[in-house]
Amino acid sequence: MAPSIARYLRDDLGMEIIPVSLRAEDALGEKGYARLDEIPGQIEVVNCFVNSQKVGDIVDQAIEVGAKAIWMQLGVIDEAAAARAKDAGLEVVMDTCPKIEYPLL
Repeated sequence: MAPSIARYLRDDLGMEIIPVSLRAEDALGEKGYARLDEIPGQIEVVNCFVNSQKVGDIVDQAIEVGAKAIWMQLGVIDEAAAARAKDAGLEVVMDTCPKIEYPLL
């Protein structure tokens, strides 16, 4: 996750941030995981900071673990993945940034 956006979500909005990347890298002092199914507990929102060609796998993982929502960042667009998520009952936000959208709420 982009550090400035992750920091905003954690520090300004009070959200728990759990980094997920293929290398399972820690970020902002939080333990990193390689896959969503490695994270203990319920996942509310999966915020996707990957290119559009890779987001489908993350969406499928989010569906498998029972996440409640998927958020695809600016420029991340995959209509088929979004449809799969919606069909599975997830809320879907695509091609936008929470740091831009939350202040507008």
